[in-house]
Amino acid sequence: MANHQHAAPAPVGGSLLNPATLVCGVLVAIMLAVLVVRFFFGLGAVTNINDGYPWGIWVVFDVVIGSAFACGGFSVAMLVYIFNRGEYHPLVRPALLGSLFGYTLAGAGVLFDLGRWWNFWHIFAPGYINPTSVMFEVAACISLYILVMWVEFSPTFLEKMGKHDTKKKLNKVLFFFIALGTLLPMMHQSSLGTLLVVMGVQIHPLWATPLEPLLYLLTAITMGYAVVLFESCVASTAYRRKIEMQLLTPLSKVMLGFLAAYLVVRIGDVVVRGAIVRAFAVSLEALMFWLETACFVAPLFLIGTEAKRRDPARLFLSGILLMLGGALLRVNGFLIGYETGDGFNYFPALPELMVTVGIFALEVLGYIIITRRFPVLPREAASH
Repeated sequence: MANHQHAAPAPVGGSLLNPATLVCGVLVAIMLAVLVVRFFFGLGAVTNINDGYPWGIWVVFDVVIGSAFACGGFSVAMLVYIFNRGEYHPLVRPALLGSLFGYTLAGAGVLFDLGRWWNFWHIFAPGYINPTSVMFEVAACISLYILVMWVEFSPTFLEKMGKHDTKKKLNKVLFFFIALGTLLPMMHQSSLGTLLVVMGVQIHPLWATPLEPLLYLLTAITMGYAVVLFESCVASTAYRRKIEMQLLTPLSKVMLGFLAAYLVVRIGDVVVRGAIVRAFAVSLEALMFWLETACFVAPLFLIGTEAKRRDPARLFLSGILLMLGGALLRVNGFLIGYETGDGFNYFPALPELMVTVGIFALEVLGYIIITRRFPVLPREAASH
């Protein structure tokens, strides 16, 4: 087993009151105000969802896309603990923190979209459980994964509290939680793709494929690495830290490997099924398909060579494009390419949008608070 020496994590420090936290705080307050109305007066008071479109952006963005953005912890942990690439260990805690917030808020986001939200406990009640349901599998795996991630991240809090003996005891069983934390995302990310398979003819042919579970899994892993690139670039700029190019450059090469595998499966699938002809029709679906595909293809040209992967700006842009491509794949499948029949249409209401913006603002706010006060990022003196 390779022995890699890294700087111990340390709090970044600094004031918690700054323009970023104030803006996030305002957005979170707006979100909470909308949710008060939602929980007292129902979904119809703040959303545009209807019988034709029962799932709006709260499910698609906050849960389906939000959980994919939160795959950084799983993707990096897979590299470090399964493929024994210990050099990436400094990226584990920051990536896990992003995943922790993403999944926890995605789990909470499900409650926002339940008509009778007070019955949410039925998901786990033996009398109501349907073990053959894809949605049950997704709900069970995500719920368990949230608990697993809090256990995985708990050494950070134990270090801050000086509970080193407790941390040592936890480390002896942490391998079990790490293994679970690798398996569970694979299960539910692929099952989110299975939901489209279950919908059958309601999904546009460009996204209606039995390979959807594989496509969702490959893009979730790719998006996980993309989010790590994005977070690392933003954190290094915001905290005036040296960007970890010695880690991000090789990591981006791994990311491109998963991206290439996805593109082979994706393009091969639409060609073999004959669905590619629909991509040349004059339609919103065809336009969105090419936009989605362009976001996935562009990084191959942006960071396709070793020299280009040493450019932080190219890594940052590639990370954004892959996050956008993965988001579009999911929006296109669940909303744009969802054919519900005549008489129905959907566009999110302003309160819906503000809740989604508030969810992401809460993630950013939590990330800032915890990295400033807890040992997450590698110890480093701020550069000026």
